[in-house]
Amino acid sequence: MGSIVDIEGIKVGHASDFEAITGCSVMLFENPATAAVDLRGGGTSTRQIDALLSHSTFGKIHAILLTGGSAYGLDAASGVIRYLEEKNVGLEVGHGLVVPSVPTAVIFDLGIGNGRIRPDAEMGYEACLQAKSSEVKEGSIGAGTGATIGKLMGVERATKGGIGTQSYKLKNGVVVGVLVVVNAFGDIVSPTSGEILAGVRDSRKGNEFPGTVNMFKQGIIRRADSYQNTTLAVVATNASFSKSELFRISNIAQTGLAKVISPVHTVQDGDMVISVCLGDLREDVNLIGVIAAELTQKAIIRAVEQSGSLGGIPCSKELIANKVT
Repeated sequence: MGSIVDIEGIKVGHASDFEAITGCSVMLFENPATAAVDLRGGGTSTRQIDALLSHSTFGKIHAILLTGGSAYGLDAASGVIRYLEEKNVGLEVGHGLVVPSVPTAVIFDLGIGNGRIRPDAEMGYEACLQAKSSEVKEGSIGAGTGATIGKLMGVERATKGGIGTQSYKLKNGVVVGVLVVVNAFGDIVSPTSGEILAGVRDSRKGNEFPGTVNMFKQGIIRRADSYQNTTLAVVATNASFSKSELFRISNIAQTGLAKVISPVHTVQDGDMVISVCLGDLREDVNLIGVIAAELTQKAIIRAVEQSGSLGGIPCSKELIANKVT
């Protein structure tokens, strides 16, 4: 099974507020890393994403922050930057100063819990203190604390989302890891059976999934508050790639979202995949992209399986248990 920290040089830390139902997750890199991003959703919200763009002069990053709180949650990046500055980690700019590069992306979770309490600098700093290179906690924690799935009819009829991670090691020592935060507008479906595993429910207390695509076809129009979604993924490897190659890996990895999220990349979503390389091994870019896509879909399923019910929004495990009884 594995996790993204199976790649040497990565630490992951979470900070969560289970009363307000929000949180953030940070990835700290032992050494500056090259990264690129593929944005597919129609409603992204980011900070310091410039270093991931092809035309950026300085392409190295020192951490990645994924956070709840919508645009308000971008404030949590200040805590990560403060932590890195204290460790003297960042781009040396002279005058005895460093400037850390921390690309940050948010999910919308203001509709669950207390939307007036969002991740801030203290929470970002706490996530750094909790970062470690061993087991990564999954489910409704960190940036996945307030994540929900299937919001065509609003969050009240959604299913709980969360965080999932997977990794794969090739015989030559190359490792690929993925971490996702699943807060999708669409449903999560099994890539083998097509069964809906999590998504919009038939009523506020229902445990059946009518299917977002089916409801669209029936003429059901999205609610105004359905603009509250995003699936974020980070792909990491210890192989060495250029920024353009990393963009292609991100691009291929997006197919992992498409295989298990239905619909995906809508106007309501802020979907993005960030790819990072931290090593000097050599491998084919297509192979890494294909593996990343497979791991992405597995990590999304894992996030659903590990999520827990919060704020009156049931998780998949609870809904399955209710069906059995």
